[in-house]
Amino acid sequence: MRPETDPAVRGRWHRTDWMALLSGLLFIVSGILFISLPDIEPLVMLPVILGGLGVAGLAAILARAFRRR
Repeated sequence: MRPETDPAVRGRWHRTDWMALLSGLLFIVSGILFISLPDIEPLVMLPVILGGLGVAGLAAILARAFRRR
């Protein structure tokens, strides 16, 4: 029997990878901003992207800490 049709496996969910999800959203939004607003300087967006990656990393650490409790 294939794993996706096995009744014991079908109801299980996987954990959300918050770092990957938030990083992907950050890069999608920054790409949309660069396309729609060409006047934005890359040197202005660099700290925003790095700060967003830091927030995504913090969210991933906090999610892992709450998951282990």
